[in-house]
Amino acid sequence: MEALPSYSAHANGSSMASTLVRTTGPTTEERLAGEDHAEIRYFTSYDHHGIHEEMLKDEVRTRSYRDAIYQNKHIFKDKVVLDVGCGTGILSMFAARAGARHVIGVDMSSIIDKAKEIVAANGMSNVITLLQGKMEEVEMPLQHMPGGKVDIIVSEWMGYFLLYESMLDTVLYARDKYLTAGGKIFPDKATIYMAAIEDGEYKDDKIGFWDNVYGFNFSPMKESALTEPLVDTVEIKALVTDPCPVLTLDLNTVTPADLAFRVPFSLRAQRNDFIHALIAWFDIEFTACHKPIRFSTGPHTKYTHWKQTVFYLREVLTVEEGETLYGELENKPNSRNKRDLDIKIAYELDCSDTSREAKGRCAYRMC
Repeated sequence: MEALPSYSAHANGSSMASTLVRTTGPTTEERLAGEDHAEIRYFTSYDHHGIHEEMLKDEVRTRSYRDAIYQNKHIFKDKVVLDVGCGTGILSMFAARAGARHVIGVDMSSIIDKAKEIVAANGMSNVITLLQGKMEEVEMPLQHMPGGKVDIIVSEWMGYFLLYESMLDTVLYARDKYLTAGGKIFPDKATIYMAAIEDGEYKDDKIGFWDNVYGFNFSPMKESALTEPLVDTVEIKALVTDPCPVLTLDLNTVTPADLAFRVPFSLRAQRNDFIHALIAWFDIEFTACHKPIRFSTGPHTKYTHWKQTVFYLREVLTVEEGETLYGELENKPNSRNKRDLDIKIAYELDCSDTSREAKGRCAYRMC
């Protein structure tokens, strides 16, 4: 694993230096009056320009969306497009430049005030309408929506571990309420992958650190360290097993209920080594394109701001080449805060050497 600054998964951009954007309209907090603290924290995190800068500078992410739209101008020409969670408006402007008749961008964050300025600076205010509010509550500009529908939905909804922040629920709401029959979603397919890694030195530093802190036993802190997934960059050489696809979501048909799931996985060891953690990443596909476009957030490809999600195991597993680690991945939104995730991993190593046989269950909270 690269020696990079590491942090537990949070969507609020607290790991980066950010500058609050001053806006002229009501603040996000004012618009969210009456909402619970978790919702306010989530939406206000996107008020800061730093998190948008990080996403825009993620070339894998941004260029994939640009290519999917620009290379399919025949799909976007004269169409009405809905941009869910439009942020600074980059996807809306891609769609407008591709020939969309009208683009509607919706975002709860006050960053949308800056997006309006950006759209105006690029001479697109007559083609793009930007609205601040929740997708589920905002008053849509029906004058731009024949039959109250849109032809295409674009959205960059993916969070850490794909589903952190639960923004996909909002995209599915928009699909069911506003997408015309036969309409298209960009992107429309996502697949979660898992693999196992050797990471003893890093685990000792992260977990073992609590055994002796300036001469004191801080081992009670280990529980928190072991139950919080880590978002970090994993080097490809750390992988001990082949990757395994565990879940594919088709945005044309998936339902919110499908986002709570329990799925099996099997990871075949590539070499004799130790396993200290399991990791997860996701691939994204734009299959509605004339020539499908995809990108990956895995350790085998170019860096993305999503990095990978690391789940440290409580025990160290010893595997030999060709052996298989079987398991089950369970995910569901947290009951108190739907934007957090409760993740459980069960695993079993069945091998000829009974002294190395192992099984276990781990629970994690992504918050």
